[in-house]
Amino acid sequence: MQDSVEIGMGRTARRTFTLDDISLVPSRRTRSSRDVSTAWQIDAYRFEIPLLTHPTDAVSSPKVITEVGRLGGLGVLDAEGLWARHADPEKELARLLGGAEEEEAEGIIDGSVEVLQDLYSTPVDPDLLTQTIRDLKASGQTVAVRVSPQNAATLTPIVVAAGIDLLVIQGTIVSAEHVHRGGEPLNLKNFISDQDVPVIVGGCTNFQTATHLMRTGAAGVIVGYGSGSTTTTDAVLGIDVPMATAICDAAAARRAYLDETGGRYVHVIADGDLQTSSDVIKAVACGADAVMLGEPLTSAEEVPGEGFYWVSTAAHPKLPRGHVSYTGTHDVPLEALLHGPATGSLGDTNIFGALKRAMAKTGYNDLKDFQKVGLTVRA
Repeated sequence: MQDSVEIGMGRTARRTFTLDDISLVPSRRTRSSRDVSTAWQIDAYRFEIPLLTHPTDAVSSPKVITEVGRLGGLGVLDAEGLWARHADPEKELARLLGGAEEEEAEGIIDGSVEVLQDLYSTPVDPDLLTQTIRDLKASGQTVAVRVSPQNAATLTPIVVAAGIDLLVIQGTIVSAEHVHRGGEPLNLKNFISDQDVPVIVGGCTNFQTATHLMRTGAAGVIVGYGSGSTTTTDAVLGIDVPMATAICDAAAARRAYLDETGGRYVHVIADGDLQTSSDVIKAVACGADAVMLGEPLTSAEEVPGEGFYWVSTAAHPKLPRGHVSYTGTHDVPLEALLHGPATGSLGDTNIFGALKRAMAKTGYNDLKDFQKVGLTVRA
């Protein structure tokens, strides 16, 4: 039964919980972390850690995507990012980061928005996009590419023809049918059924939307919209996602859909308010099969943002919902950030080593079992 509170006469609201509100409950059994597996498989593709990179140019360059694949995760390229728009994306990044450094020193929060809008106003070049995907394929890693719902019909044929393995249709909030005036609505069920590759779609925030997205035939559903310290969707649109509740809702939708279809399993991927290994651990405990990380990766020395972070909505031409901001030093090898050894005690390095240790401490040997761990709510 949902817990509702009255916020005024005749108006109630649901009480929800963030990842900070909950904690794990150890069971009577513990295990050696050597006996724990963090492997995750979606469709035919297996990964040693349940990680997707958030498709932002701040972290998901082709170089980083290749390295993440080597380290056992899945990097996601933005088909509408700088590598698809500019022949020399590093030059454009240097322009953006140079201005962002000056603004950071002067205490300016969102002065970089105008530069972002300019960089992302250059049209996507199908030839550049195709070549980038082919280069990634040549590295031997699984290739996943993100398109927005607005541009899915136009860009998907290009990226599929280039040889991608997984398609990600991702926006702030995605519904089963995207309607816009003056054009045909994007019916995800019909659209996904026409694809020859598995599709991951999101974000969503509740049981109902997750259920609708699962019924489109998606292989995975993204919960959240990548919220963090540089996103302003809450301030601009009044939309925020209580991730613990949202993940649990989506996990419940997954169970209901499993029964409805007689065994079709749809993966739940958490994307938002994930800053530390604790957040990743609790997201999986709430029911996520994998997590999508962006801002926590900015400290890796390999990422193109050099410690700065932004999301694609920060470059929106009419209503930006984010900004370029310095989130920390970028001097940690990506391997140490994901697998350790940790460089400190704050939970921002050896993220998936911590996940494995938490699973061992609470007595679970794989990700699906760990979703059964007991949880408490902090008073």
